[in-house]
Amino acid sequence: MKNLFKVSAVLAVAVLTLSGCNCFKKMAKNQDDVQLVCTPEVLVLNNGSVDADITVTFPVKYFNAKAVLKVTPVIVFEGGEVAGTTQYFQGSKVDDNYTVIDKKNGGNYTMHVSFPYDERMECSELQLRAEIKCPKGKCKEFTLVNLNNGAIPTKDEAAVLAAGGAEADALKRQFGLTIAQGVNTLQRDLDFATAMQDMASGYKNVITEVTRANYMYAINSSTLSRKAKSSDELSAFQQKAAEQKDNDRIKQNLYVNGYASPDGPEKFNDKLSAARSESGKKAAEQLLAEIGLPLDAASYGEDWEGFKELVAASDIEDKELILSVLNSYESSSERENQIKNMSQVFSALKKDILPQLRRAQLVNSSDITGKTDDEMAALVRAAKFAELDEKEMLHIASTDKLTLNEKIAVLEAAAKEYKSAAAYNNLAVAYAEAGEAEKAAAAFDAAVKAGANSSEINNNLALVNLMNGNTEAAKAYTANATAETKALAAAAEGNYAAAQSELEGYNAAVAATMNADYTAAKQFIANDKSAEADYLRAVIATKQGDMATATAELKSAIAKDASYAERCKKDVNLRQYIGKEIVL
Repeated sequence: MKNLFKVSAVLAVAVLTLSGCNCFKKMAKNQDDVQLVCTPEVLVLNNGSVDADITVTFPVKYFNAKAVLKVTPVIVFEGGEVAGTTQYFQGSKVDDNYTVIDKKNGGNYTMHVSFPYDERMECSELQLRAEIKCPKGKCKEFTLVNLNNGAIPTKDEAAVLAAGGAEADALKRQFGLTIAQGVNTLQRDLDFATAMQDMASGYKNVITEVTRANYMYAINSSTLSRKAKSSDELSAFQQKAAEQKDNDRIKQNLYVNGYASPDGPEKFNDKLSAARSESGKKAAEQLLAEIGLPLDAASYGEDWEGFKELVAASDIEDKELILSVLNSYESSSERENQIKNMSQVFSALKKDILPQLRRAQLVNSSDITGKTDDEMAALVRAAKFAELDEKEMLHIASTDKLTLNEKIAVLEAAAKEYKSAAAYNNLAVAYAEAGEAEKAAAAFDAAVKAGANSSEINNNLALVNLMNGNTEAAKAYTANATAETKALAAAAEGNYAAAQSELEGYNAAVAATMNADYTAAKQFIANDKSAEADYLRAVIATKQGDMATATAELKSAIAKDASYAERCKKDVNLRQYIGKEIVL
């Protein structure tokens, strides 16, 4: 609680008698002081604004019935000031529409003040400035009052005020009464980026690539003609297998699978497919003799699946009817009968479909191992982004192999080249990690335009709006966001108790500190050795009065990140260090 006028009644009377401000002179005669309380005493940044409640208590027999008092809250900082909403108080005999303070009973009034946050406000003072107006004397118009001693401006001071400029501003500050100092900006330390979610890269270090070629047989035959052994398809198969032979990243697995067309007896077709498997294997061994890899053989009897696939891919007019009829029979013999019946009706089955199923299929299932993380990281550092595909770019950016700047670079390249939702989303997360809130918002917007509509993008849109101070916009996404994001939204609105219970690590420690739960705050970052955690521990120690620990933690933070040396000079949470150099 502060005295509004820090001056004895005798001195006030003397000053005001000289000034000729009659109604204010009478007010000063009252020995009781006007009292005020500012809540909070240290201002706090919350949701982009600085708010406080100032309660002014006017004692009994104090307020002159004909006086008008004009009170303006002002935040003062280096290089400027911001004035809040002016409040007017009047005596009971004033014919105006201001708040009436009755002389007989006194009274109190609470004014709420709110200022949009300016970076310069971190090291600042909240002042009250008052002007008085009386019907008689020298204060017929509103006249500035020095709230520190009760005096009104001298003739020379009045001239300075009338002239305006820097000297006038400085004098006004001298006349103001400081009721709060500094702005606690710890809310800005909430790390929204840690709760953002990358989209999956879809990357696999080992992929399987399958190549096929067919040895084709005449109906009911397991003997290969010379022509059947030398097709372009088989030559291409052999060439690819040979090219991959000496690549230590590729493991080739070779198979020969024998099949029969499903237009004959099942037992006969089983034997036929086995015979084709064997003859096909012998032919394949000759074809792949230079490869020197083992070749497995198997037979699969009647190729119903192949039949369905070929029919489905064909131009046969009634193919849907054919497939429907086949799917309604479980017995292979029944299917055979239907095939024979349909073959007579649909000549295309005989001519184009069934002949393709009389085969031994040569299969190369190659397991291809991709680049190592170190190889991909090296390409990123050399800016050889063209040698990486999108999945590789997104993958390497998700590892710990890159610095944040390298991560941003490769994701920018991915977004530029592929313009995909995942590339834009993951780039936005990287921008957020770097503190580039506006860039992050733009990249998330690009992800949405590219088609992103997943839970990840919804969650991230909530967080980037919170990061940019758009708490109202964030509400459109928080309902379906994660519990962590909802807790961060609560913290962004100043509900630290609710936030603390749902958060972990550094963000939980920030919420607990703002909630004055310092024991819990220290526990949340007990194992965190980062510079930001050291700095927060210094803040917590200061609030607990443990200055030795505060100094040690602050020095540790500065040793890890030199920027904290400048921050502590303006941080109201570390008031004893403001303006001082920290010697490591």
